[in-house]
Amino acid sequence: MVGELQGPAVAPDAALIVVDVQNDFCPGGALPVPDGDRVIPVLNAAVRAFVAAGRPVAFTRDWHPAGHVSFLDRGGPWPPHCVQGTPGAAYHPRLERPAEAAEFLKGEQPDRDAYSGFEGHRFDAGAGTLTGEDLAGWLRARGTGTVYIGGLATDYCVRATALDALKAGFRVVVLSDGVRSVDVSPGDGARALEEIRSRGGQVRPWE
Repeated sequence: MVGELQGPAVAPDAALIVVDVQNDFCPGGALPVPDGDRVIPVLNAAVRAFVAAGRPVAFTRDWHPAGHVSFLDRGGPWPPHCVQGTPGAAYHPRLERPAEAAEFLKGEQPDRDAYSGFEGHRFDAGAGTLTGEDLAGWLRARGTGTVYIGGLATDYCVRATALDALKAGFRVVVLSDGVRSVDVSPGDGARALEEIRSRGGQVRPWE
């Protein structure tokens, strides 16, 4: 494909985690990450490469009930976002999601927040229900040793997912050109990446 972003060869033990590339986190959404939609070409290229290599791809998604504990009207830090069944909770329309990819929903309980994809559970689209399978178990069942992570936002859900992956014993590579930050305080995103490095993760571009 002309203009395809060339990434590294996909290792036989690698998996890709795409974090929360949802309408509410992109420009025009309820909680937009600056330039959040600019991660999409990079992540689409990575998705294609992992699928071509026969390696697993997982997508995580915030899936909050109305009145979630993280919302301002309940004393949380954020405006209502990614409410179950709303357009804002949908994946960005330009994000490529192959049929063989898995989906993990998080933050679906009204009184419990969840930033990390490792706090979610796999969604069975055929049955329309959550299963009891968590992300770590799903990855291990597929022979995963290294996870590549991209998505939104660097300083929150990407950070939490990367740190939990390290705690679970996976090697971690965060795609620096496939993430964007909220930066509530200037430099939050850069500090998150440095924390991931300090815990043993790698940060490098896909291209």
